[in-house]
Amino acid sequence: MSTLISSTARDRIIARLPSRVTSTALLARRELREAIRSRWFVLYAFALAILGLGIAWVSSAAAGGAGLAGFGRTTAGLINLVLLIVPLMGLTAGAGSIASDRERGMLPYLLAQPIARAELLLAKFIGIGGALFACICLGLGASAAVLSLRGGAAGASGLLWLAMLSLFLALAMLSLGLLISVLARRVSVAIGTAVFVWLVLVFVTDLGLMAGTVALQLRIEELFALSLFNPLQVFKMWSLHAVDTSLDVLGPAGLYATEEFGRRLGAIFAGALAGWVIIPLAVAALTFRRRSVV
Repeated sequence: MSTLISSTARDRIIARLPSRVTSTALLARRELREAIRSRWFVLYAFALAILGLGIAWVSSAAAGGAGLAGFGRTTAGLINLVLLIVPLMGLTAGAGSIASDRERGMLPYLLAQPIARAELLLAKFIGIGGALFACICLGLGASAAVLSLRGGAAGASGLLWLAMLSLFLALAMLSLGLLISVLARRVSVAIGTAVFVWLVLVFVTDLGLMAGTVALQLRIEELFALSLFNPLQVFKMWSLHAVDTSLDVLGPAGLYATEEFGRRLGAIFAGALAGWVIIPLAVAALTFRRRSVV
């Protein structure tokens, strides 16, 4: 009898799966469409493209050449550009999603549909993540297209790696932004908190590591371990490592990481960034299940 009951329950779950997947896909497409039509999408894509071209030109002038630099000369400048813009993109886009629907009264309507809260959150993550991917491709792709016309395709793999890692960083920041959005009641509070978190990650953590190293006499391995808790630092180290640039530019911590872990560095960086994607999203899903929709 128990076997019959379990078989029946399993059949019901399997029968529901297509409708669940369909509902999640429809909501993800809605989020993607709204994100692409929003002003932030156009603004960030335009900023990435224009500033990327500007960095290429300045890098060429600093190298003593004329015109646009090749892919290899602009990678370091583009990494710094991504560190400033992409985290802000992911945080603000995620922070405004749930909070905006709650403030407009759309959240109760969405949850009245045959979809779980976790599925709604996943749909928003997929839809906004697709918009971030398109934004990064448009921004960095414009620079890559002009650079390839002027300097050939040499070093294009480095820029492709940078685009992939930029998407990884954007998804990590999107997860954190969704967590902020779930916790906030108003859009203004969510966006303000996202900007504050961005400032902390970009500026305060670097200064904190420097001050902590001097004040607490941190060892090199401890400094490297603390760097893994900042997704921006992980992205910077992984980007330099992926494009075959020495981590010497990061100081003693970079030298220690190269000598100690060698080829395992890529797996360590991937695990650290994956944690920043999965953990905030999981916490947001658990929190969203317990919070009121209004």
